[in-house]
Amino acid sequence: MSVTDYPSLASLIRALANRETSSAEYAETLIARTATHTALGGYVGFDPDLLRAQARVADSRRSAGETVPLLGMPIALKDNIDAVGWPTSVGTTALLDNKPSRDAAVTERLRAAGALISGKANMHELAFGITNHNRVTGIARNPWATDRIPGGSSGGCGVLVAAGLVPAAIGTDTGGSVRVPAALCGIAGLRPTVGRVSGRGIAPISSTRDTAGPMARCTEDLALLDTVLTGDAEPVAPISLAGLRLGLPSGRFWQGLDGGVSTVTQAALELLRRAGVVLVDVDLPELDQHNEAAGFPIALYEFIPDMTRYLESSASGISLAELVARIGNQDVAGLLQPLLASGGIPQDTYAMALTAREKLQQVYSTAFAKYQVEALVFPTTPLTARAVSPQDTVEFNGQQQPSFPTFIRNTDPGSNAGIPGVTLPAGMAPDGLPVGLALDGPAHSDRRLLSVAAAIERVLPKPTLAPL
Repeated sequence: MSVTDYPSLASLIRALANRETSSAEYAETLIARTATHTALGGYVGFDPDLLRAQARVADSRRSAGETVPLLGMPIALKDNIDAVGWPTSVGTTALLDNKPSRDAAVTERLRAAGALISGKANMHELAFGITNHNRVTGIARNPWATDRIPGGSSGGCGVLVAAGLVPAAIGTDTGGSVRVPAALCGIAGLRPTVGRVSGRGIAPISSTRDTAGPMARCTEDLALLDTVLTGDAEPVAPISLAGLRLGLPSGRFWQGLDGGVSTVTQAALELLRRAGVVLVDVDLPELDQHNEAAGFPIALYEFIPDMTRYLESSASGISLAELVARIGNQDVAGLLQPLLASGGIPQDTYAMALTAREKLQQVYSTAFAKYQVEALVFPTTPLTARAVSPQDTVEFNGQQQPSFPTFIRNTDPGSNAGIPGVTLPAGMAPDGLPVGLALDGPAHSDRRLLSVAAAIERVLPKPTLAPL
């Protein structure tokens, strides 16, 4: 068999139910494919024998009549999510031997649903970056072009799913870390409303901004994983695009795009118009001002107490000072070492940042109500994947720009507001690289947003696995 026979969790579930294949047979296919493509750097932890053993147990449970939703489904975890039996390195030197004694809450839910933990996925060190150029755990490479980045910080998850090494993965997203690699690797990703998914057992950046989220090949899989991770079983009901109102946000979202991204996303909008979607220009006044005031101050203030609590609860024996002192990547060290040396973000700056976040949330809620749109639609990233490089800059519109703010330009505001966001594969740019189309919805509209995404997915070009 080939992974292309069952390209999604949903198709694999149906095949297992019909006895077309077994979990053990599918696991062997993934093991062989993974062995062939280790140079992609998607995994930092992969144990073929453990995956085989889990698959055999799943087949026995199925034969005994069990019907839990993910029985026998291999799922990869970003390496900041605790799973007993696997180190949680968070991509950093000091935690390479960090072996949790308890599963993260999301891991518990996956196991209870019958999922097989296939391994731990590579990531940008401590999740503070967008390239996944990691000197500690290795470079992850985009399977569509191995000289290009996969995005980050959940870059390994994007690589594994896009390359067909696993059907789905769980990443984390603080400013775009699920949606950016999903877009650059040509897959789908969901950032849930903050608070819907438990963060227990996940190495944090910021409790106000962080959330785990699924990465897969279609919205049907995202919806299934969202139900498992959150317990929200509200149906993702089919909807018609005829008369559906979507907002085209003003400002940064559609400006100064890379030529290939503009071509693909404008074509996607035309497909939506032909399907009957009503596209509405939406003004987001003072969004940039509130977003800038909220984003980094909240993340950098909360990193110190939140990561300290994680280190203490994990019994890693590593202090925050040691963790930061041993950072292996200069971009991350250059941010966090001065932060710790200075004593962190002042309390009054943090308080002002939280106020700015409330104003940002109001901008979004007012816009959704005023323009009566189901979601905002925009390019997930303003550019396609750029070259693998240790430099923290990227060529964009003829100039060198800082990589991190350039790639998260469109995903960051919704992240800071804590609202749900989806990215879908929109097509391939002339350079042969994937382009993502993003949807942001009102807070707590996650299941409705997935319905909207599923309807849009049906009219977009059908995505494929990377041609390895």
